[in-house]
Amino acid sequence: MTGNLIDHTDRPLGPFTVGPIGFGCWRLTTPSTNDAVRIVSAAVDLGCTLVDTADVYGLDWGGTGFGTCEERLGQVLRAVPGLRNRMVLATKGGIIPGVPYDSSATALTAACEASLRRLGVDHVDLYQVHRPDLFAHPADVAGTLDALHQRGLVRALGVSNHTPAQVAALQAHLSAPLVSVQPELSAAHLAALRDGTLDQAMQHGLAVLAWSPLAGGRLASGHGVRPELLAVLDRLAAENGATRSQVALAFVLSHPSRPVAIVGTQRPDRIAEAVAAASVALTRRDAYAIIEAAEGLPLP
Repeated sequence: MTGNLIDHTDRPLGPFTVGPIGFGCWRLTTPSTNDAVRIVSAAVDLGCTLVDTADVYGLDWGGTGFGTCEERLGQVLRAVPGLRNRMVLATKGGIIPGVPYDSSATALTAACEASLRRLGVDHVDLYQVHRPDLFAHPADVAGTLDALHQRGLVRALGVSNHTPAQVAALQAHLSAPLVSVQPELSAAHLAALRDGTLDQAMQHGLAVLAWSPLAGGRLASGHGVRPELLAVLDRLAAENGATRSQVALAFVLSHPSRPVAIVGTQRPDRIAEAVAAASVALTRRDAYAIIEAAEGLPLP
């Protein structure tokens, strides 16, 4: 029997260090600043030192429009002096509803500057291109990102939802190195395991910021998930004295690229549950059982 695959220690993210569970703000749509303060403060107190948002957050999950989640997070930072210095603050830009993607110099620069205004900060720690603009040359995107970095508006650079080839093309033109990739990764969405995303991250030392590690909550609720996968997760949960969600998060944490699993729950008790996932023990046999159940096929 092989040993536990879970590394519960903090992860490097460029010049920063963050906990294995991050807090995502795509559901931070509460109209109450006090509620938002309670949620974000609890996350940071529990060790979710990566706080990840995006300018487009607020168009769904009950939000009132583009930029509203950044605005709410900005209100939290103003309300709690010192909280900003306890987190690694990340945001993303490049999605423009109706276009839908624009990474031209004018658009991406304006997006970053607008994010800083909404957040009420003079810089973010990590700025990521949210989705690739297929009609922007990587040299032009790199020039824009380098300029934002040189101006001190962003401390480090990353990408989200980019293929390995798109990452390599962008990095070839950047002066500042990319420090992170942000793929979808969960027990129900395994593409990053095999499409080169995680391999490239390990090759170049990029942090992996896994979004939707609970498949949008479906791994917790069971809706739309293969019964065989739920059965394996439930068996491992019983063996560990854990919840199904904790086992699903532990699966993401088990990969040797040492992903950060970004959770978006708005309940402090569930944030605490997520953080405790790092204490779950999974062996290689367990991890491969999850993959086989997710895909419905035995591995060769």
